[in-house]
Amino acid sequence: MERLFNKECDTENLSPLTLAFVGDTVFDLFVREQLICEANRPVNALHSSATRLVKASAQSKAVDKIIDTLTEKELTIFKRGRNAHTNHRAKNASEGDYHRATGLEALFGYLYLKGEIERLRELFGIISE
Repeated sequence: MERLFNKECDTENLSPLTLAFVGDTVFDLFVREQLICEANRPVNALHSSATRLVKASAQSKAVDKIIDTLTEKELTIFKRGRNAHTNHRAKNASEGDYHRATGLEALFGYLYLKGEIERLRELFGIISE
């Protein structure tokens, strides 16, 4: 698999929140694909399951599973996302979980835009265990 749009992108100069903007969708797509490949379910059940897996608290727990496997660069991207100042407050999540989730999304956005799809699969596999 390669990036969908596949236009050159200067990932090093994108803000962490821009990376998280893309990474949110990348993570969501991994979750949705996993759910539909597990079983054919009613859409409402799929939506409920996906929501549980992509909410900030679940993403924060996902960070715990992969943090020790991250490269130095990946850890830097995660921390940039985690430490980014957002203009909105977390809904139904602690501030800590919200910021860690933003860091995870920034990492997924960065890896996607760099075309590192195999690394994304590897990290999501660890998260899914």
